This record gives sequence, C-alpha cells and structure tokens, in this order.
Amino acid sequence: MKIDIRNIEKLVDYDNILVADKEGIIIFFDLADLNVLREIGLRPEEFMGKHITSFYKNLTNENSTIMRVIKSGKAESNVRQLLVTKSGNHFESINSTYPIIDNHKVIGAIEFSKHIYSKENIQSLDKMASHKVYRKNNTIYTIENIITANPNMRAIKNRIKKIAKTNSTVLINGKTGTGKEVVAQSIHNLSDRYGSPFLSLNCVAIPPNLLESTLFGTVRGSFTGSTDMPGLMEQAEGGTLFLDEINSLDFYLQAKLLKAIEEKMIRRIGGNKNIYVDIRIISATNEDPEILVSEKRLREDLFYRLGVVQIDLPTLAEREEDIETLLEYYIHFYNNYMNMSIDGVKPEVLECFKRYPWPGNIRELKNAIETAYINATSNQISIEDIPKRIRKYNEVEISNQKDTKEWSLKNAIEEFEKSIIISEVKNTNGKLTELATRLGISKQLLNYKLEKYNLR
Repeated sequence: MKIDIRNIEKLVDYDNILVADKEGIIIFFDLADLNVLREIGLRPEEFMGKHITSFYKNLTNENSTIMRVIKSGKAESNVRQLLVTKSGNHFESINSTYPIIDNHKVIGAIEFSKHIYSKENIQSLDKMASHKVYRKNNTIYTIENIITANPNMRAIKNRIKKIAKTNSTVLINGKTGTGKEVVAQSIHNLSDRYGSPFLSLNCVAIPPNLLESTLFGTVRGSFTGSTDMPGLMEQAEGGTLFLDEINSLDFYLQAKLLKAIEEKMIRRIGGNKNIYVDIRIISATNEDPEILVSEKRLREDLFYRLGVVQIDLPTLAEREEDIETLLEYYIHFYNNYMNMSIDGVKPEVLECFKRYPWPGNIRELKNAIETAYINATSNQISIEDIPKRIRKYNEVEISNQKDTKEWSLKNAIEEFEKSIIISEVKNTNGKLTELATRLGISKQLLNYKLEKYNLR
C-alpha cells in the first residue's frame, strides 16, 4: 500500500486530516478545530463511518475532492471548496487530497484541510460577534445586527452612520426589547472610538448607594472598606459609556453626571484631584424623556445635555413588516445555534405573530422562536410550538373578530330590512294587506317586524 505524495507541499499549514475508504466512508479523522464538527452538527463519535458527502447540502460524488481522487487516482492540491452545512452555514475549505494505492488499485484517499471563516462566508451575525476580534472592545453587536425592512428603521440606520462620526451625546428612547443597546454598540463600532472599550451600565440594576462609586470610583480610606478603584467613567477612557435607564439616577447624581460631561473631569469619592476623561456618553430610557422631565424624574438641563442627538426607536408593533424579516433571521440564527434544520414557520404561525402586539418587542420575538425550536417536532414551526400566551391571544383575537363581523352583518341586514319596510309603508299608505303582499311576507310576520322596528 502506498500514498502518492509527489505533490505534497507545506502540509504543516493544514489543520485537519481525514481518511476515507474506496467507497468514501470515513475511517479516520483528526481535527485541530472541533468547531468544524459543531458546524456540521455532529459530535466526534458520530463522525466515523459516515459517507463524506453526507455532511453538506452541496457536496456530491462529482464535486467532492475525496470522491474525485478516489475515482481518478490523481492527487489534487490546494483546492478551494465552498461547503454548505445542513443548518445552512457557509464556509470555505482548502484541501490537498491524495489517493491511497494498494497493488495498483485505489483503496481510499487521505485529505489534509483547513477551514476558513471569513466575514463573507459567515451568514450568522451572532457567530461573527462571538469571534474574539469582535469582543475585544466589550461589544457583540454591529449595525449589521439591526435587521429591518421598515422604512423608519432604515432611516435610523442611516442616522446612526452619521451620528457615529461625531462625539455628540446620544439619548436613545425606546420600549423594553426594542434594541437600545444594539444601537449604542453600533454607534461605538462605527466611530473612531471602536478600538477603545464600550462599557454598559443599567442604572436601575445597581443599588442607589453604590451608583456613585460605580460611576466615579473611590479612594482608599474614603469610607469603611473603600479601596483605590477607578469608576466606569475612567475605565471607559477613549471609548463609550452607555447608561441605560438614566432616569433612575437620583437628582444629586444627575447633577454630578451633568458636571462631569460638561467639564470632562471627574473626581473619585474621597479624592482630592480632578481626573480628565475622554469618553462619549450614550444614554437610554424606556419612557418618553419629555414626560420624565415634566414629572421631575429627569433634570431638564441633563436632558438637554444628554439628548444632543435623540433616537426614538419604534416598537415591533409599529414595524409589522419586520416580523417576517426577523423570523427568517432568527430561524437561521437558531439553526446554527442549536444545530437544527428548521425550514420556516407554517402560515398560521406567521398570521398569529402578526396579530400579536409584542409588548416585549424584538427580545420577546427572539425568545418565542427559541421556545418554538425547543418544542418543534418537524422541520416547520407549527402553532402548537409557540408560547402558550401568544396562542391564547391569537384565539381571543380571532373570536373577537368573528363576533364583531357577525354583529356587524346582522345589524347591517336589519338596518337594510327596516329601510325597505319604511319605504313600502309610505307607498301603501299603511295598508297592511297590501304592504305584506309587496314585501312578500305574511301579515303575521309583517306585524312582528313592525313591532320589532317600532314602526306602528
């Protein structure tokens, strides 16, 4: 037995080795990157004994490098191959494949390969974000994560690109789940500050007595147990600080924050020196900021300082056309994330989703699809797979519409009937026998209808 190695060059550059028999069945493999198996949707123990073409949608005996080499007996070197996994992900493989020959017969092939995950090959934006390059500045979202077909949201995406070029403060107003942090991170990653940290603080999640030290830092000995600790405004130096639910800060802290933004200076709690900070402040609220100001929950001067640029995010109910767009996106996302292969949703599911008001907005839609994936028993999401609260709302809505239609039709018919009787009463001068004849009904039925419509 021998392997044709005449054309083997730089095999040290390859990560993976795979051996298949003459039928294309895998009999040995060694993968440096186990994510290759994760992409395919198999565990290591499930890889052996499978035909080489069974893992990919687009791989056949004709275009598989392994199968071609087994058939021709000739080596193929540095061949680029686009692979499409069962879950729909695309990536490229570079293969060098050589026949295994015994007694002048090809009995198998050995393939050396490496997989390339370029931005163009990766369709799942979540996978892009999970790469360490996209996490070095503490972000996981870019503007590409704003998935929309809605004209208003498209306009917001265009505004984000312009806003990112400035250092102006930004106030994002939107209900829970509308994507405020996605917008904030998009601005940061499009700006010249992308190489510096993006830090996020949900102001309502921190106890009020700790908020000041969290933002401004402390000096050792300033209070019992205090240490020299930089606050978030220092830690975000050169980058962006995102303050969510900004209105939960008490008025004292709002005043201190305003001063820090305007002077670009802070002082740690217990400290005696000013510290210059170069940061961009992006803030957010899930309530109308003008109402917050009128109710004295947000300082008017801070509102004007934070809202040099204001972005108002629509609810999902206000961008109905995005429900289908987001459905497609999250189906692709969960196919990859859960190693499943769901083709789509049944028509009644889409109609149900379009009726539902989505109080939790995009976050709720994403979670609903995840629930459906857990419940799914076929390659299409059915009405039984989605969360119960959405199904029940849909049933009530259909029932209400049905009742409304029945009531409307009944009343319309009665109004029409009444108008005909009134018209004929005038034409017959109230003579009941003639009136009944003209209407084509009995005198008894006529009397009933005259009573019913108060026409006596």
